[in-house]
Amino acid sequence: MDFTLNIWPIALVSLAMIVAAIIDGWKLKVPNALTFPLIISGWILGLFNTFQILPDSGIGGIGGSLTATVLGFALIFPVYAIGGMGAGDVKMQMGFGAWVGAYYSFGQAQYIVLIAFCWGAIIGGIIAFFMILFRRQISTNILNTREILSDLATKSVDETEQKAAARKPRMHLLPYGIPLCLGFLGYLAYLHLYLHFPLPVYPIQ
Repeated sequence: MDFTLNIWPIALVSLAMIVAAIIDGWKLKVPNALTFPLIISGWILGLFNTFQILPDSGIGGIGGSLTATVLGFALIFPVYAIGGMGAGDVKMQMGFGAWVGAYYSFGQAQYIVLIAFCWGAIIGGIIAFFMILFRRQISTNILNTREILSDLATKSVDETEQKAAARKPRMHLLPYGIPLCLGFLGYLAYLHLYLHFPLPVYPIQ
């Protein structure tokens, strides 16, 4: 029995994350022209892997791809709801989940999405902290934080989103695609280069 492996799915989604981060840093927006094809193509790869049409492209399937997509959305939606990032960042993470779920086994993929998001959130928090210090707007950000926490505790989701949209023009926004990208790629590199996490392989008869 021989084995084959191919890392092109991870290389492709990593490239897409880098492009999305660059665009977000430039325009503070990740375009649908990038995120929607990323999500849909991840689902297609999941279908292919379910039926072993591409036996050297991972060991996930459509179920893993869909659940990792939903998990990516669920993790990041609360931050979007309070105005902490744009819809493009949400879809960017969903696309990452779609491809990771199609490539890695069920369970592994969802864990990677969760931990990579946590890495991105920590990196984003560090960047935001230094942005606040540099701009000397600590009191303004404290007031915004109090308002956000109050909205989360007392308002409905729709009301929270409306207040977040009204608050956004007076906030200095962080292009969150950048820390998300760093979290995604950093964690994948940590898994495979430092921990030597095995790449998914299909047995070929």
